[in-house]
Amino acid sequence: MFHYIESMTNFESPQIEACIFDLDGVIVDTAKYHFKAWQKMANALGIEFSHEQNENLKGVSRMESLDYILQLGQIQQTDEEKLALATQKNEDYILSIKNLDQSEILPGVSTFLQSLKNQKIKIALGSSSKNAQTILNKLDLTQFFEVIVDGTKTTRSKPDPQVFEMGAALMHSAPERTVVFEDALKGVEAALRGGFKCIGVGDRAILKEAHHVISGFEKFTVTDMKDIFESQNLKTN
Repeated sequence: MFHYIESMTNFESPQIEACIFDLDGVIVDTAKYHFKAWQKMANALGIEFSHEQNENLKGVSRMESLDYILQLGQIQQTDEEKLALATQKNEDYILSIKNLDQSEILPGVSTFLQSLKNQKIKIALGSSSKNAQTILNKLDLTQFFEVIVDGTKTTRSKPDPQVFEMGAALMHSAPERTVVFEDALKGVEAALRGGFKCIGVGDRAILKEAHHVISGFEKFTVTDMKDIFESQNLKTN
């Protein structure tokens, strides 16, 4: 349990001026491709790897994910061997998303991004993925993002807030004026640790520590977001 949500009673929340989005599970569901690539690698090592175990890799860096899988099989590898495994996994993943297109953008996301842009709210990507730029290009969404902070630019993984802090700094936006959208528990923790507003995208039971949780963007608007955070009292779930 985290304890970062402070009571906002009788406190006027500042105006929202920026948003930071995680990539996988928020903008596009590439988790299934990551799972297949990790499972292929695990099976080759004689390790059983399930969908449930894959959930533990959300928001986790590539090498940390590899370490987790190796621990499942109680397998020791040298740094050189681990690098080779991670490289092969990424090559399998890149091959699997070769034909990724706009049809795989999660429902409502494009409309929400356009609404943010229309209202002059700054937009950043904050993802641990090292393939974020490639994916955004394939989805034709790059034009929406003023700032892209991904696994090629960070040195610390979530739940450390570094990725969000870098995004906010590059947009010149204070954390209390910035909303983070996250689908992973570690991502929510990172946002709260950094003092950001946070909306969880997905399962309310898992993401309940976020200030608010939505199932997706189909019925969620920028006005809804402002109502949650810019009213006199911060609304919660």
